[in-house]
Amino acid sequence: MSTRVHSPQSPDRLGPPPHPLDNPAWAALTGPHAHLAERLGHAARYPVDISPFTALADPDDPRAWHDLAALVGPGNVTPVNGAITAPPEGWQIVESGQGVQLVDTALRAEPAPEAIRLGPDDVPDMLDLVGLTRPGPFLPRTVELGTYLGIRRDGRLIAMAGERLHPPGWTEISAVCTDPGHRGQGLATRLVRAVAAGIRERGETPFLHAAATNTGAIRLYESIGFTLRRHTSFLLLRAPGPDEVSESVRHTDPA
Repeated sequence: MSTRVHSPQSPDRLGPPPHPLDNPAWAALTGPHAHLAERLGHAARYPVDISPFTALADPDDPRAWHDLAALVGPGNVTPVNGAITAPPEGWQIVESGQGVQLVDTALRAEPAPEAIRLGPDDVPDMLDLVGLTRPGPFLPRTVELGTYLGIRRDGRLIAMAGERLHPPGWTEISAVCTDPGHRGQGLATRLVRAVAAGIRERGETPFLHAAATNTGAIRLYESIGFTLRRHTSFLLLRAPGPDEVSESVRHTDPA
């Protein structure tokens, strides 16, 4: 069941609103994916069996971090994305990494005749392929985030790609993976083009993320029409413990 405890928000900063892709998880969870959101004030997340992503309305706002700590629970570990240089006091960095965000500027989007729509009945095979290839987080209900396409050979799922974050006007392509025994055939590229075709039909623009160290994938995406938009950061954080959360309540300005 979704948690929807909304706090009224007033603009604290002057100037134009941020671009949806500057904080895509928040833009998705307060936009097209709001029906999936578990939200507490200035923080939100997906159900834990759909995606590990959490989001802050403004990473510079102490209220958002306090709400996120309450949402994920004291001492629990959660990934946090966005323009975060360092977490507030009480949060511990468990793991960190760098990535890139690329947007479609010249992609040839087209259907893939051999691709099939994947759904809940395909999840066991999808989880097996993800376990083999490790393209990133994919959980039992991740398929609910959008359209997933796959290619089967002799009944076996050997490649797939699909939709993940969905900020207004944009859709992320994710879970792009191919069985190692079937690489070099252009399967991933065909699936990316096919997923992008569906996104374009909705009048939206595809984008994607990749680890900065995955230079092979980045070169591939750039070669088929994606352009680097920005560099991103990833933090896996441990929320403050119960005593630290209580202390932060006393020092958080409620206004």
